[in-house]
Amino acid sequence: MQRLVIGERWIGDGEPCFIVAEAGANHNRDLGMAKELIAVAAEAGADAVKFQTYSAETLYSKQTPKFTYLEGLTDKSTWDLIKEIELPREWQVELAEEAKKRGILFMSTPFDHRAVDELDALGVPVFKVASFEIVDLPLVRHAASKGKPMIISTGLADYEDIQDALAACREAGNDKVVLLQCASLYPAPPERINLRAMETMRRAFGTLVGLSDHTLGIHVAVAGAALGACVIEKHYTLSRSLKGPDHPFAIEPGELRELVRQVREVEAALGDGRKLGPAPEEMEMHQKARRSLVAARAIPKGAHIERDMLTIKRPGFGIKPKYLDLVVGRVTKVAIEEDTVLTWEMV
Repeated sequence: MQRLVIGERWIGDGEPCFIVAEAGANHNRDLGMAKELIAVAAEAGADAVKFQTYSAETLYSKQTPKFTYLEGLTDKSTWDLIKEIELPREWQVELAEEAKKRGILFMSTPFDHRAVDELDALGVPVFKVASFEIVDLPLVRHAASKGKPMIISTGLADYEDIQDALAACREAGNDKVVLLQCASLYPAPPERINLRAMETMRRAFGTLVGLSDHTLGIHVAVAGAALGACVIEKHYTLSRSLKGPDHPFAIEPGELRELVRQVREVEAALGDGRKLGPAPEEMEMHQKARRSLVAARAIPKGAHIERDMLTIKRPGFGIKPKYLDLVVGRVTKVAIEEDTVLTWEMV
């Protein structure tokens, strides 16, 4: 079994799925909104709330073209948009304290070395590497060097990219890694999610796996839990009507609550895989709704039982139907009325 600890929470085989409510940039540079997002995540029952720590100056060249998926949402350049939505780093201490007060783990994805150091100083329990940063091996190595578990999204990545990132972690002395399957589209169409890639990565790299889900709705994320995701990350917002690049494909508070509820129900439904007959709660159905051998007509005492004297009906507390051939030819000890459930004491 594979497991690791994030904070005081075990994740992995046999453990509940670790659900990360991804606030991302949906705070709109409003501290009150950021705190409200934390409250929403905590009330929904998520395990962690995650923001993103970056600066336009170290993230994008000013010559970066505009992204097609943002057409109609903004007329700003990519660099100006990022500058406008970056998280003020002085908020991080206050947001971490707010999360602690709400009883939820605080996370933020670092996009530069300074962010790694700041978050490490804050005591974040895990580092998340975004899909686009998986090729920034110095950044991956620096985060891994802090000795905390690493969650690495693999959107756009091929096997070589993943192997390189894992090697960077190992070079830093860190093998506590969870790989997240991800489609780097916003929103992502379900046919591009490839949930089965989680099992492929588990087998190929021997790591724990999960899902960073950018689809609309919650059903794909819930399916991920059923297929073995030990971490699920999902963008959420206070309202999809808010302005900003990540609001339109994010789920709203009620959907986040429902996501957590459904994942927990799916986990409970998965069970342990053993088939041991009826559970205690099923015993009434076992006794009353299964089938038994039943007298098709009245059978007198001392009669040799013939096949046409018997039928198979509910309830199930009599002789099992599989013993039909053993009963035929036996002699009745008592008179048996029509529609009587046969027991071994009667023959």
